[in-house]
Amino acid sequence: MKTIEAPIADKIPTELVKHNDIRVDNYYWMRLSDAEKEADNPSEKTQKVISYLNDENSFFKEESKHTLKFQDDLFQEMKGRIKEDDSSVPYYKNGYYYITRYDVGSQYPIYTRKKDSLSAKEEILLDVNILAKGYDYFDIGGMSISTNNNLLIYGVDPTGRRQYTLFVKDLSTGEVREDHIELTTGSATWANDNQTFFYTKKDMVTLRSDKIYRHVLGTSPEEDVLVFQEKDETYGVYVGKTKSKKYILIGSYSTLQTEYQYLETDTPTGKFKVFQPREKGLEYSLTHYDDAFYIHTNKDGSTNFKLMKTSETATDKSNWVDVIPHREQVLLEDMTIFKDFLVLEERENGLGKIRIIRWDQSQDYYLPFPEETYAAAVLGNSEFDTPWLRFAYNSMTTPSSVIDFNMHTKEEVIKKEQEVQGGTFDKKNYVSKRIWVKARDGKKVALSIVHRKDTKIDENTPIFMYAYGSYGHTIDDGFSTTRLTLLDRGFVFALAHIRGSEYLGRPWYEDGKLLNKKNTFNDFVDCAQFLIESKMTSPAHLYAMGGSAGGLLMGAICNMNPELFHGVISAVPFVDVVTTMLDDSIPLTTGEYDEWGNPNNKEFYDYIKSYSPYDNIETKEYPNLLVTTGLHDSQVQYWEPAKYVAKLRDYKTDKNKLYLHTNMEAGHGGASGRFDALKEVAMEYAFILDLEGIKQ
Repeated sequence: MKTIEAPIADKIPTELVKHNDIRVDNYYWMRLSDAEKEADNPSEKTQKVISYLNDENSFFKEESKHTLKFQDDLFQEMKGRIKEDDSSVPYYKNGYYYITRYDVGSQYPIYTRKKDSLSAKEEILLDVNILAKGYDYFDIGGMSISTNNNLLIYGVDPTGRRQYTLFVKDLSTGEVREDHIELTTGSATWANDNQTFFYTKKDMVTLRSDKIYRHVLGTSPEEDVLVFQEKDETYGVYVGKTKSKKYILIGSYSTLQTEYQYLETDTPTGKFKVFQPREKGLEYSLTHYDDAFYIHTNKDGSTNFKLMKTSETATDKSNWVDVIPHREQVLLEDMTIFKDFLVLEERENGLGKIRIIRWDQSQDYYLPFPEETYAAAVLGNSEFDTPWLRFAYNSMTTPSSVIDFNMHTKEEVIKKEQEVQGGTFDKKNYVSKRIWVKARDGKKVALSIVHRKDTKIDENTPIFMYAYGSYGHTIDDGFSTTRLTLLDRGFVFALAHIRGSEYLGRPWYEDGKLLNKKNTFNDFVDCAQFLIESKMTSPAHLYAMGGSAGGLLMGAICNMNPELFHGVISAVPFVDVVTTMLDDSIPLTTGEYDEWGNPNNKEFYDYIKSYSPYDNIETKEYPNLLVTTGLHDSQVQYWEPAKYVAKLRDYKTDKNKLYLHTNMEAGHGGASGRFDALKEVAMEYAFILDLEGIKQ
């Protein structure tokens, strides 16, 4: 029988020196610029890198060819749960009902609307299936319709690198105008004159959103006026409009500071005014109602945020007054303003809550949610003068519902329940619960689990753990049709709410970043050890997955405690933390200093180096590993996972599987079509199921 040899990457040592510390990177040569990747006549270096990535793909394909039929079966199974001719719940805005729908067999959405009534004739705004023809990857950015309803701005990204070209479509004629603007974030904001819009451009090298321009229809983009440029490299910018439609806002943001400028939408050529100048550690966001601005902020040391207000004419923070004061145990996540009601999204003890307050103070109540753990979120709600609040609800066992709630009468109307096709799903067959795990420093970490009721829980039970744990991003306990593929084959799914998220409020995030980052990794390991010690599984049946910053988590736990896991999927992983954070030419680096620390400072350099997965690979055994990336990824460059796998091959002492799969057409988010994305999930699941000895 022919033995397949894994690709062995050439070692070309590069010395990287900082703070008198020398790191030798044997695979630094794998790094290509966009220009090198896209050159018509690729250099010898480019050919070598692409050849290596293709060799890894060929190796993975050959090694996993015995699972190809299984992958297709899994794909068909997951596809079979999707309602192919699906459509969104219509939402009403400025005289039209807007609906997104899919046709049977189509990869991409069709954006439509109907005037005044749902029985009116359908008008197709964009059929993305037609636009995407001939592309391996295709994504539509934000869509913005002019105040008079006649013009549509949309962004197109054909590479996955999140560089969008803006187009303007005349909805009265169906023609796409000549106003094409490149290298944008993909969205734009209309002024009220229906002729002027504002948009954000990216830096050519770092892809940082740094410039706001004003464009007038029919003029050349070269004539566009630069309204604002963000000079601070740790900040990004965006432009939007208040729900009241009275103001256009420019937001400047870093991890720990924000600043807004505002301009009345009726005077687009006017000068933007700073709302409150940026201050170290001051975060705030705005909405407008009546003659006041409402401010969601951490002012005055309000770690979990509070709600304040100020008049339109006195916006400096010295004039802000409390509306909802700070609470130690409740994180204020967001707000939505209606004519008669203020709606707050809060988080307490890990659970999201929706609070409804009448402006006249005659009502103040929370929406009731029946399950122990769930996910609930306010949706859209673009209309201002309405008693109806739209929100979504689901849990690990309950498919998603879109619900309209009358805030006056408390009437609840379920507008749509997610249909799980195939005829085999019954929520009564599944059970979920939340377990609190004591971490090594005494903190309690929530572990949400779901499985079939008939799954036997013992040392032979396969468990699939997932977590993210960075940027304060909280993953709620929601439903997944793809996850049923694992659950119906006897797996338990476990979601670890580790530090670095805001599951237990802002302090939970603060305790998992910068010089506390190792708490994130320790929490995940401690949850894994709990599952093993509780005899809910064993190392031979425990699997883990994380992506992006969650891929950093995977790299860290594989270095720390590889003996705990049988298999790990590390998706688009951020694994070369020191090198990336020292290179301010790489997209997103400078804006990340508040999350990881700036390694130009020796204290942060030493700390980051102590956990950076690439720098801490050792000569020892590692779990079975599948590492994925995208050639055009602008968030975690492809060379990080490629170098990581090459170095692991050199160091690891086991005979376990180690695969690198590079999507040569996609970026950070993977495949763009809804079915192509499912094929990637099927590939990942087949890897795990094959390790578990499950073949069908």
